[in-house]
Amino acid sequence: MLFDLDGVLYVGSQPIPGAIEAVDTVRASGMPCRFITNTSTLSLRALQAKINAIGFSIEIEEIISAPQAALFYLQRQPDPVCRFLLADDVKQDFMQFRQSDTEAEYIIVGDIGDAWSYTLLNEVFNCLMHGAKLIAIHKNRFWQTEHGLQMDIGGFIHALEYASGVQTTIIGKPSIDFFRIALDEMGVQAEAAAIIGDDIDSDVGGGQAAGLKGFLVKTGKYRQAYAEASGIKPDLVLDSIWELPAALGL
Repeated sequence: MLFDLDGVLYVGSQPIPGAIEAVDTVRASGMPCRFITNTSTLSLRALQAKINAIGFSIEIEEIISAPQAALFYLQRQPDPVCRFLLADDVKQDFMQFRQSDTEAEYIIVGDIGDAWSYTLLNEVFNCLMHGAKLIAIHKNRFWQTEHGLQMDIGGFIHALEYASGVQTTIIGKPSIDFFRIALDEMGVQAEAAAIIGDDIDSDVGGGQAAGLKGFLVKTGKYRQAYAEASGIKPDLVLDSIWELPAALGL
């Protein structure tokens, strides 16, 4: 079982009711589990600390984040020169790479909040026009916060693609490679696994494209009209994560 984090297990710093108990029940059954996320505002250790402070008990080895997958990707490149548009905490995981704001070969984009500006977009655009590759931690449209929906980085990525003609490499969900990393970590085949998430596109659609079952919960960013307008059909729809153990017969 692959568990998405934001919107499925918690929103902000508050657990979804019944989520802690549901996760404990699934893990107690002996089912291999990983906790996956496109979140790119926290380093892996900071993410683990946040999750466990909310009330879960999850080992760092059980978490697979999109920034972590980006790190693996860059380590396979020959001495890449990079520009990281990432939160300061996440940048600490990438200090091994050479960096340049103007001569970058790879531009890695994650969540940087209010740091977006026309000047920054134009700097990245010019690097792309000079041959840089664009690497996006994810391309989500929006996400759920404690204060409501918030626009995610997908719109900025799309603008850079449109202006430059460059095709982005997407590292996190719904990338099939991202799901394969999680499957390899668990040592299971895709047809024996499922992802449970609140995003009909990245979670359910991405998981199904990788051969997993896709379970959708009606919490977090879930919006009925958006889900119904999608061509993606979940294998299972639950009101909340707390229903998962019973749905699995646990």
